[in-house]
Amino acid sequence: MTGTRMIALWTAVVLAVLFCGFGGWSFAQAEADESLAYAGSRDTALADGKRHIASLTSFDAQQPEAGLRRWLDASTGPLRADLKRQSTTTGPTARSEITDAALTALDDRAGTAELIATVEVETGRPGGDAPQTERKRLEAALARTSDGWKVQSLAAVPVGGV
Repeated sequence: MTGTRMIALWTAVVLAVLFCGFGGWSFAQAEADESLAYAGSRDTALADGKRHIASLTSFDAQQPEAGLRRWLDASTGPLRADLKRQSTTTGPTARSEITDAALTALDDRAGTAELIATVEVETGRPGGDAPQTERKRLEAALARTSDGWKVQSLAAVPVGGV
């Protein structure tokens, strides 16, 4: 090998080692970045909140006990206590779909979050008239539990006009 080729080879090796070292350092910095952990908590809270709101706004009239169990699994705190006192009731079947949702607040240290969502709820009775669809806006307070984020309060947001 000529001297020029040897210098080029060693230069490439040194540059590769420096590049790998910088990549490792960048990865370690990102792993320790609190904003990355915060973003993960935000995404988890939003996903859990959407799933639980969908459960809390749905009801299968054919299986009321299973519906109450789903409501209890989706809730915590005062909302869960209120639902626990409820007896299974009959009523129309409701199926909901979250059309949009966003966190409006997240306190990762305290384990609390607030979420707003728009929900399309289709209600109807088996063998009854055609189902009706309503669009609702809901606000939920979430709390982090050992089983993930759960809904501790849920309220309708009034559709405004002045």
